[in-house]
Amino acid sequence: MIEKIEFYKSKINRKQKFSILIPSWNNLEYLKLCINSIKKNSHFDHQIVVHINEGSDGTLEWIKEQDLSYSYSKKNVGVCYGFNAPSSLAVSDYLVLLDDDVYVCPDWDLFLWEEIEKLDTKYFSISGTKIEPINTLNNCVISPFDFGKSPGEFNETELLKQYDKYEFADWNGSKWYPLIIHKDIWNSIGGLSIEFTPGMYSDPDFMMKLWHAGVRYFKGCSNSLSYHFISRTVSRIKKNNGKKQFLLKWGMGSSTFNKYYLRLGTEFTGHLKEPEKTMSLKLSLFKDKLKRIFSF
Repeated sequence: MIEKIEFYKSKINRKQKFSILIPSWNNLEYLKLCINSIKKNSHFDHQIVVHINEGSDGTLEWIKEQDLSYSYSKKNVGVCYGFNAPSSLAVSDYLVLLDDDVYVCPDWDLFLWEEIEKLDTKYFSISGTKIEPINTLNNCVISPFDFGKSPGEFNETELLKQYDKYEFADWNGSKWYPLIIHKDIWNSIGGLSIEFTPGMYSDPDFMMKLWHAGVRYFKGCSNSLSYHFISRTVSRIKKNNGKKQFLLKWGMGSSTFNKYYLRLGTEFTGHLKEPEKTMSLKLSLFKDKLKRIFSF
């Protein structure tokens, strides 16, 4: 049984551009840096809504002191509830999903807003681009550029000198955070799927739900930048078998979906189309079918 969740809405009453949703599990020093960077480096005024998992490190008290909206569970309920719960407190039409171990760079939000203004549809998923200290072989990330692996060793001054000097192209896929989506689309697909709790493979499942809802504009914005510490809170949890869950739910593997549908990490060219039924895709789907049969 999932721990009951409490909700608190801030008394702050002003128009705010985005509602930024941040799940956090006893990660206070990272969370402080993340929220302070939003306040310092954003072009617009935003609502910040935190889901506090457990909060035994002082997170709950600190969030109360900041008078931020929050949802709270006494035990860790994972990232699916961790994003869904605070979304119920959102005041903006635009939801930003953000990890707590991220420092957003100057005007990160302005660049996302400029992308939205180019569109005449709510059917989009747009991500910022992360700078990371180590190379994880992720084509959607600028790396390795080490400005510190924890808040204690973070070199903010040097990052702010260098962050916009890297040449990087806009990319397809938009499955990484920070990610912005219209609240109507979020509500229509039901947010993140709680059957993936505590959260492994909830991201590709989220993208697949968007795809089925008709979203074809999945853009990674190369000039909306943030620094990602990679704090790896997932190492503290008992993981769900998300890879198998995704396969059984959708009838294909997440790698097939990322490669042939989202074209994840390839250079952005606009709205995506249904993939051509090439021999390569057919073979990949056949392998997924065999995996699905044997997984039972």
